[in-house]
Amino acid sequence: MLPPTAAKTFDELTLGHGVSLEDLIDRDALGEMVKSFYELFNVPLRIFSEDGKLLGDAADQIPLYTFLNSVKAGRAALSDVAGKVKNLSLGEDGMASFPCPTGESYRVAAIQYDGKRIGRMILGPFLAIAVSEPPQALLTLDTTLDAARLRELFQAMPRAEDDSVVKLVRHLQRTLDLLLFSGHRALLTSNMHLASVRESFRELEDKNDKLQTAFDRLKELDRLKSNFLATVSHELRTPLTSIIGYSEMLVEGLAGEMSAEQREFVQTIRDKGEQLLQLIKGLLDLSKLESGTMSLRKSQTDILSILRDVAQTMTPTARKKEVDIVVEVENGLPLIWADAERLRQVFLNLTENAIKFTPPTGKVTLSARITAIDAAHSDDTGGVVILSARRTAVEFRVADTGIGIPESERGRVFDAFYQVDSSSTREAGGTGLGLSIVRRLIDGHDGSVRIVDNTPKGTVFIVTIPVKRATIG
Repeated sequence: MLPPTAAKTFDELTLGHGVSLEDLIDRDALGEMVKSFYELFNVPLRIFSEDGKLLGDAADQIPLYTFLNSVKAGRAALSDVAGKVKNLSLGEDGMASFPCPTGESYRVAAIQYDGKRIGRMILGPFLAIAVSEPPQALLTLDTTLDAARLRELFQAMPRAEDDSVVKLVRHLQRTLDLLLFSGHRALLTSNMHLASVRESFRELEDKNDKLQTAFDRLKELDRLKSNFLATVSHELRTPLTSIIGYSEMLVEGLAGEMSAEQREFVQTIRDKGEQLLQLIKGLLDLSKLESGTMSLRKSQTDILSILRDVAQTMTPTARKKEVDIVVEVENGLPLIWADAERLRQVFLNLTENAIKFTPPTGKVTLSARITAIDAAHSDDTGGVVILSARRTAVEFRVADTGIGIPESERGRVFDAFYQVDSSSTREAGGTGLGLSIVRRLIDGHDGSVRIVDNTPKGTVFIVTIPVKRATIG
């Protein structure tokens, strides 16, 4: 036995819960069939649903009935006949005849499908061919009626023998069976399709719910990770600062003279401590950027001074690797609206990366020039792209002649902790935080950063920052 839910679905698909004539029949097709029948046989035909709703009607206004409706007694008689015909009890064969007191007859037959009665057809009124005179009950229905006119209209009534009408009923039933079967098949197909769509929609909703749950969980884990990094980094920074400070005092001889070997060891402690401190600072910056707690102190900033300061800061590292640093700045560059210290951090990260991956005798070039970007680039425009003019911007380039970055990796190098070469034997060190911090800081300046090839070899990081903050007005 099927479970209740499955049984309900099965009933809905197979229409086991019962169908109505309206469900199975096409109203237009039924109307055409009824009209064709009337044109062929001139016998009035009406088709009703099981609950009495008229679905098909093919009959001209009968002049005799119009004439009888003109008097109260005629209206009452016709209303009585109509009520009795519509509610006529049908026998086991699904058919019954109703003779009217006024002389006409009706033939009523059930419409059945799959062993169930779902409607009825009413044929009539019609007169037997041999009837020539109206019955006395009709002539005495109302004395005010014109008897001659009554006889004339009576003679014009539709004519048919009851046996012939029964044959017509059988023919109609077989025709309706074909229409009902075709409608049933179409309805089943439609229900199957709707059930398939509902099931697909339900599965999609389930998957969306699971994805939303997973997303919420990952979001919470990401928040916990950021809090953990911030807490751990902060707690590590204090003792590490003491380690660096005391190692510096030891190197300076404040605790007594040391041998050359001891001085070398302490200097190594200090250098590694500085590396660890930079890592902790990176973790703290990343945590602040992810949580949105880092504020940018923007002001009118000179680009040339930042690039020169970055080049000067990185020159010792570059010399140690035998790499040249070149600064090329276009004349007449405007001031930009930026946080000078954070922008310096961006170009220090990019330049340090460029030097790290550039072989000896290579070159790293820092350049800047005026360009323009669409105002729609910034969220500040509110999406009014058509009405927005292009904005003046400064394009920075940090180009190297190093090993380059594969095109397939360029979209991922800005992810936190991601490294193109993540093997334990990689030549270049690092944590993979620098470029992630770079992108977030550039986003905070309404700018963009992308990577292109440096022909014939190497990589170019292109940073574009608008000169002024976008405004609407």
